[in-house]
Amino acid sequence: MRPLCSALLSRRAFRRLPAALPTVRSAVRASTLASMLVLAPSSRAAAQSVTLTLPAGSSAAPVTGRAFVFVARTDRAEPRLQAGARRTSEPFFGVDVEQLAPGRSVRLGADIPGFPVASMGQLPPGEYYVQGLLLPYTRFARADGHTIWAHMDQWEGQRFNDAPGSYVSAVRKVRLDASSQLELPLERTLPPVPRLADTEWVQRFRITSKRVSAFWNHDMPLGAVVLLPKGYAENTGKRYPVVYTVGHFSERAPFGFTFDGCDRPETPTARAARLARSAREPGCEFQQAWTSGRVPEFIAVFIQHPTPFYDDSYVLNSANNGPYGDAITQELIPEIDRRYRTIPSAYARMLTGGSTGGWDVLALQIHYPGVFGGAWSLYPDQVDFRHYQLGNVYADANAYVLRDNAWLPPREIPANRSPEGLTELTMREENAAEAVIASKGRSGGQWDGWQAAWAPVGPDGYPQPLWDKGTGVIDHRVAESMRARGYDLRDYLERHWSTVGPQLVGKLHVAVGDMDNYFLNLAVYKLEAFLESTKEPGKGPYYAGRFDYGRPLKPHGWQPWSNQELLRLMAEQVQRHAPRP
Repeated sequence: MRPLCSALLSRRAFRRLPAALPTVRSAVRASTLASMLVLAPSSRAAAQSVTLTLPAGSSAAPVTGRAFVFVARTDRAEPRLQAGARRTSEPFFGVDVEQLAPGRSVRLGADIPGFPVASMGQLPPGEYYVQGLLLPYTRFARADGHTIWAHMDQWEGQRFNDAPGSYVSAVRKVRLDASSQLELPLERTLPPVPRLADTEWVQRFRITSKRVSAFWNHDMPLGAVVLLPKGYAENTGKRYPVVYTVGHFSERAPFGFTFDGCDRPETPTARAARLARSAREPGCEFQQAWTSGRVPEFIAVFIQHPTPFYDDSYVLNSANNGPYGDAITQELIPEIDRRYRTIPSAYARMLTGGSTGGWDVLALQIHYPGVFGGAWSLYPDQVDFRHYQLGNVYADANAYVLRDNAWLPPREIPANRSPEGLTELTMREENAAEAVIASKGRSGGQWDGWQAAWAPVGPDGYPQPLWDKGTGVIDHRVAESMRARGYDLRDYLERHWSTVGPQLVGKLHVAVGDMDNYFLNLAVYKLEAFLESTKEPGKGPYYAGRFDYGRPLKPHGWQPWSNQELLRLMAEQVQRHAPRP
């Protein structure tokens, strides 16, 4: 779900602005995708074909990856940047490519699947801005014996349409119709992400994880963006507690800390609109409080842990992603303690994050209770898989449609909604978009990201599908495997409370809006119901944490306190649990 952590936006399309989202599991035929989407005009016609050519000398070796054609109605941005798994996406079409040699071409015909138009053959004739792209994959001969191809993140956060090293064509304005034959040379390579310079406040570093690299048989980085407190350089004998912020990949400083645009104060209208959504303050306001010393002194760290399947590892050991939980707790955190003057004890390590990061911080606190001293989880991804957003993956037969005994037709299940309740994308539509971005669960999109983190490995070495991408039929064996491995956090707590509960007393805090765009409040209600039940005789210890609900009509991204107030809550937690002299 998009990067904020304590200052995280939302997830999916919101997190990849202006780009998009990614993922897919099994190759889906154009005929199947056509049945997945509501298609436009009856006067359909399309480009007969678009041919993408990898110029001679552009690559030292043949390229395996995914080829795309992007079609846009305006030139407000390159067509590739107007596409993604979101309601406002312009049409794009994709196909796998294996060992495309320099000087050779790949042809995308009328039957190539797409989103939101189901195939190029369904594209209405007209004038469009068109662009081609080839996303290279890396070959991984993993330690589990499987060899797969996937996109090795280049520190861009798994942006399928903006990844460094991708081959792209120039943008052409053309008329497309049934007789079109368009050729697009892939004449440009997207450059590396520029490294940002350190400042007196913000520093960045990367390490190579020995544990994750051994799993992938490939160098795999972990990174951190570190925000230093006022007086850190001068007070050389002082040690500080740490707040770890977690979420979708970003190079931004924690809590939105920035000096950019601070000469333009927030207008009263903008402030009113922001406060109607969340109490989180603008980055400039937080920066002014931080640099003036008006907030408790912490070292703040945003951790970076993209995988070949998603821009966030979901912070636990995973059959598909590798041992990220151990890598974060046993490699990255000790490295931070070595480089900076932290208080290297659990009581002084706080956690916060929103959306994906909200799930991450609960997972770290729950699965590594001796490493961290408190988690503030904001609008977390599904913490109870009986509400996998809206559906129940243990009991439902299908992820896309609700079938009951009513005379009315089966109902399409929403994937997200407006705060007023209007469906913005259905499950079928959002999964169709991921299926166009990639096959075999490699889209980097939300549904594929969860599947890669939590599902077992399939026979082909790729994540075993939780449901069929074309039909939505759920594989309950995969769901039960996910539960057994402890990824359903409410279920894990309920099964293990007698052993982990005593280590979690007072450490779990959750906040979510009552109209979360992704229905995440539904699973949170179930988590709270279990944790409150620990007050009953024989079920203790009582968890002694807190749940906050945003009402009315509070969406994904709602936060009940400013980040400055959040730091004060964390400072009180540190003080309560600090060793007494």
